[in-house]
Amino acid sequence: MVPAYAATLLDQAGYDVVWDDAIAEKKHYSEWLKGLNHDSPDIIAFETKTPVVKKHWKIIDDIKKQNPDMRVVLFGDHVTALPRESMENNDVDFVLTGGDYDFLLLNLVGHLEREEKLEPGIWYRDNEKIKNTGKFQLNHDLESLPFIDRDLTKWRLYSEKNGNFKETPGTYTMVGRDCWWRKKGGCTFCSWPTLYPTYRVRKPELLVEEIGMLTERYRVKEIFDDTGTFPAGQWLRGFANSMIERQYNEKTRFSCNMRFGALSREDYRLMSKSGFRMLLFGVESASQLTLDRLNKGIRVEDIVKECRVAREEGIEPHITIMVGYPWETREDAKRTLKLARMLMEKGWAISLQSTVVMPYPGTRLYEEALENGWFRVDPKDYDCFDMTQPVLNTVDMEPEEVMKTCDDIYRVFLSPRYMFKQLIRIRSWRDVKYSVKGAVKVLGHVKDFSRA
Repeated sequence: MVPAYAATLLDQAGYDVVWDDAIAEKKHYSEWLKGLNHDSPDIIAFETKTPVVKKHWKIIDDIKKQNPDMRVVLFGDHVTALPRESMENNDVDFVLTGGDYDFLLLNLVGHLEREEKLEPGIWYRDNEKIKNTGKFQLNHDLESLPFIDRDLTKWRLYSEKNGNFKETPGTYTMVGRDCWWRKKGGCTFCSWPTLYPTYRVRKPELLVEEIGMLTERYRVKEIFDDTGTFPAGQWLRGFANSMIERQYNEKTRFSCNMRFGALSREDYRLMSKSGFRMLLFGVESASQLTLDRLNKGIRVEDIVKECRVAREEGIEPHITIMVGYPWETREDAKRTLKLARMLMEKGWAISLQSTVVMPYPGTRLYEEALENGWFRVDPKDYDCFDMTQPVLNTVDMEPEEVMKTCDDIYRVFLSPRYMFKQLIRIRSWRDVKYSVKGAVKVLGHVKDFSRA
């Protein structure tokens, strides 16, 4: 979403902008590189993350070999945590740190075109020296952002196949940056505090207006807001009531990321009435010790209660779970599997996602893993951070057992009790298609974990 804002800002400032997503457009690398050489843009900017950062270094070197004058810009959580690393390991020209890289990219282009003063948070080269403009600042006015230009950013590429959407076409919004859970710096495994040490959110009226535009101009049927944690409290109630008043709840369904412990039964009821369909919750583990060590700020019993209340009020909880914590035992992992199965088979959670614990650079969990010697791989071997294997040792589980537990959690989808619950929920052909699409994704995950 932030790159889409960047493209929109640059376009509105009068620059020629191309949105080039080779993966979504299924281009072969050689085809993409040939097209890049032909178009020869002045600047190419892209987001990178830990599992692919070394691949991106090589891509940048390939670009520079054929287009030495083309300027390349990197941004994202990995390079925010380790900006000098990328400057030293390839020929990238600029690294933008922090989460407001839409504003920073606009500033950088203005600097290159009109010698505007560079804002804090930009790394660059001065002859042979690596320099930077200081610590990034989150002082940009989110209210000033335009609505994303959906045509420029090729929204249709992402509107049909994404598993978050029950009805299509679907699209995304991002009203906040990024999670309001700030006690002791947020969850220890989360990369978002690296980008957004403070939480900011636009007015609810702006999001409602954007939803109106999306439903009327593009006939969008479902929207997922990708804010790390959607606003709660009075902000949420104002947003929900506006959705009802403008009758947008009758035109589209809305989903978002949420935390346990933020909402009352009355909130869930209002959200359901206003068009909310799915809420994504981080369960993470059935071990209270783990929840406390992760700084989740919740209790296991609260997870169960809140999933049940949400379902009773018509909301569909999607839960995320991780396996392979260094301090957890085999029995802890089994309890997590048991909790996931119970929530799914009772119908209190509708869907789930299971992943391996991954301590990304910039997180407190990464620093903790370094301090305690938990890594089973070289912590700089970033290719291993792609979720196909554990990178941390555990108390008594081998890597194969960690992966099998992830597989077993996904297999909850295939349990007879869960499948029966899903069958009796089917009310339309739309529900059938959504269930089939989900089954295909689950079988894909099971195959991936089996191969790993």
